[in-house]
Amino acid sequence: MKRTSCLLLLACLPLGAHAYPIELEKQLNGAEVSATTQDIDHNMAGLMLYNYGQKDAECTAVFRNGPEAPRTRRTSLQAGASNNMTAKFTRSVIRLRIDLTCNPK
Repeated sequence: MKRTSCLLLLACLPLGAHAYPIELEKQLNGAEVSATTQDIDHNMAGLMLYNYGQKDAECTAVFRNGPEAPRTRRTSLQAGASNNMTAKFTRSVIRLRIDLTCNPK
């Protein structure tokens, strides 16, 4: 009986899913870009961008994780293209804030 109880207790525990909240602020300024956030690891995050517009776009993302220095990533997206941006931090992420600014070319 004890063995069965222990197995049931272990089955209820999460299996390594350590997701953290990600807040995304977008300023697209007329660019037709979609953005999807990703938590890759306990100290790493990603942002997937897709330009579904007819014009190229210049995008800048600022990743903020509490007291650490912000990580800035820049990319140029051609029409119909996609790109990934990643940021790695020295500490585990508890809450991540991403400020995305895109401008059409």
